[in-house]
Parts: sequence; C-alpha cells; structure tokens
Amino acid sequence: MVDRILFVCHANLCRSPMAEFLAGRLLAGSPVEVASAGLGAVDGRPMHPYAAEVAAGTGRDPAGFRSRALTAGHLADAALVLTASRRQRSACVSLTPVAVHRTFTLRQFGRLAALASAPDDAWGGALRAAVRAAARARGRSQPGAASDDDLADPIGGTPADFRRCAREIERSLAPVVALIEAAG
Repeated sequence: MVDRILFVCHANLCRSPMAEFLAGRLLAGSPVEVASAGLGAVDGRPMHPYAAEVAAGTGRDPAGFRSRALTAGHLADAALVLTASRRQRSACVSLTPVAVHRTFTLRQFGRLAALASAPDDAWGGALRAAVRAAARARGRSQPGAASDDDLADPIGGTPADFRRCAREIERSLAPVVALIEAAG
C-alpha cells in the first residue's frame, strides 16, 4: 500500500478529478500521492470542461487527465479513500471490505480531521497516522446527516457551480492536509 489518497465519485469527470488536482496542489512536496477513479466511469474520457478550468487553477495541466473505472485494486492500494457521497463510500466498502476503516466521504473525513488530535506516532507514514487519528475522532463524534457528508454533483451546472464545488472540496481538504502535516 502506497501513501496514496484515492478520490472516488461516479464518472471520474468532475468531483474526483477536481479533488485530485486540488489535493495535489495542497500536498505538493509531501510524500503523499493522489489519484482518482469513478464507480461508473468509462476509461479514457477527458475531464469535464468546467472541472478542467478548476484543475488548471492548480498550476497543473488537466489536458492529460483521463477518467478511469474504479477497481478493487485501486481501493486496496490506497491508504485513504475519500468519496463524494455516502452511497459511493458504501459501494467502495462493498467492493473491497478490508478498506472499511480507511474509506470516508471527503466531507466526513474533513470534519473528523478537524476534530482529531495530532497523531502521537507516524508509524506506517504520516498519511496512515492521520487516518488512524481521524478514525479515533469518528468514535467520539456523532454521525453527520447525508447533507453534511455528500458533496453536491455539479454536472449539468454552470461554471459557478463547479467553482462552488471546488471551494467545498478545498474546505474539506484543509484540515486533512493540516492533520497529515502534524503527523509528518
């Protein structure tokens, strides 16, 4: 298992690629890799044009991005799986049950990372230590409502809807990055 965060949405055209690019910018210089995939993705499609505009703002060129269908191997290789919705989290855990303790919705993990204490050891790497710390916080917090956990899908929306989704992704990632840095 590599120190990799895997972002999962439905088609791997909007939310998960935006999260991959935004996290890549926020985690630049760290040993954490980022990737994305989709539960219903068709391999090889380019990112949605509005999502590509957001991704271009990270300083990386989204032109080479191609969607990929989620496999059990992707889930098994990730130290942390962050999904766009509760339904997608459930599907990931059904596909690879051993990933249950490291699979969260992005918004849920962001809340847990904000509540988590700094890891007292980085055994297995900073990302794994951050996942353990957030999992402990999950045991001390009340479950959120679906509206608190699900990241709205901007597909069919305007460029402003995609930018709004990207801001929510960044809000959720900020405490995650801080927790990983604290564990590092």
